[in-house]
Amino acid sequence: MSHQLAPDYDVVGVGFGPSNLSLAIALEDCARQRRLDCRALFVERQPSFKWHGGMLLPGSNMQISFLKDLVSLRDPTSPFTFINYLHKSGRLLDFTNCRTFYPSRIEFNDYLRWVAGQFDAMVEYGETVVAVEPVSAGQSVVALRVVTRTGDGAEQSRIARNLVVAVGGVPHVPAVFQSVAGDRRVVHTSGYLDSSAIAELSGRAPRVAVIGGGQSAAEVTLDLSERNPNVRIDLVFRGHALKPSDSSPFVNEIFNPDYIDHFHSRDESQRAAIIRSFRNTNYAVVDPDLLDQLYRMTYQQRVCGSRRLALHPRSEIVGAQAVRDGIALELLNKDEGIRHHATYDAIVLATGYERSPIPAFLDPISRYIETSALERDYRLQTSPGFRPQVYLQGCSEISHGLSDTLLSVLPMRAHEITAALMSSTGTQRGVEQEPHLAERVYS
Repeated sequence: MSHQLAPDYDVVGVGFGPSNLSLAIALEDCARQRRLDCRALFVERQPSFKWHGGMLLPGSNMQISFLKDLVSLRDPTSPFTFINYLHKSGRLLDFTNCRTFYPSRIEFNDYLRWVAGQFDAMVEYGETVVAVEPVSAGQSVVALRVVTRTGDGAEQSRIARNLVVAVGGVPHVPAVFQSVAGDRRVVHTSGYLDSSAIAELSGRAPRVAVIGGGQSAAEVTLDLSERNPNVRIDLVFRGHALKPSDSSPFVNEIFNPDYIDHFHSRDESQRAAIIRSFRNTNYAVVDPDLLDQLYRMTYQQRVCGSRRLALHPRSEIVGAQAVRDGIALELLNKDEGIRHHATYDAIVLATGYERSPIPAFLDPISRYIETSALERDYRLQTSPGFRPQVYLQGCSEISHGLSDTLLSVLPMRAHEITAALMSSTGTQRGVEQEPHLAERVYS
């Protein structure tokens, strides 16, 4: 392929959730401040912008301050802050009267959608990236061919000098549920609100099993009970009790952007120890206020002598089978070694997400990737002669800490990736080919 090949884009972003949305703001800021053009495109598989649409439950609130939005920690004067969103929406004073730092999840999704709408010209929705292929010139890889597929099967190829991947997690389905995963009565929380099986539970006395002991499990349990006063819910989890999340101020400092420097500089065993030590900030834990609501529900049941919610701690699902009347489960109480069987109208898997260190669509360039560990600036380590820069967002908890999959570090991470892209521009583009491009940035 000719060395004169002109890439279509300076940078292509895969996915357009909060991570790459924050990056889009940083790209625009840099281009505006330096009066430089940046040819950027983001590709998103959803048909329109939506953030965790399956769990936008009425009454569910954010667990981090609105100040940890897409940009405020980097530039509080930006027009893309949550505060400006409230101002433009005519609700700033009303929100102030709510006396809270924690907006509803529905409102925060609306904020994200409001920002995303201002970047529509840079986004292609409804396209899934299926492969990222090397584009070679002589002995070097000089660019990447990004191949996407639309819902009707049409393929599109674009050439990019750099790639930023932020595809989020894939719903985790435990092995015991794999045989029934295709049954519409088995629902992961990611699709909870869109599930026809959940919608059909109203108007009768259904029985539902919620699997998991974390925030999503608690939220779904409360939502189900509010939707249908006759529903019977079994909340099944492995722990000894539902545990509160730790959001105390000193502990919360592990989510500060500068803590990443400390974490990344540790060796592998030290990093693993830190993650174990702070798991109660993010994994298999529930907001304390939500725990109080659940406990009051179980207490009121005792007062009234009715049973709508039963907790099954120290329990594990060891069998699952689709039958005519529902999904039959075999539960094992690990403390007592007792098994019992029950059939449910619906199963809700509040079992979290899986995040691949390196997404499968990068397989065509895998021979150039030296290790799955990321540099401090979130860049993949690649072999000499591979010129494109490939950055990964939201899949490097083992190297960058617990904040990597959360919203807390979005603005500063976008800034760091922007700065790294800027610093590599001159050598990437080749001054001898296009002298003026050495002064440009993909930022």
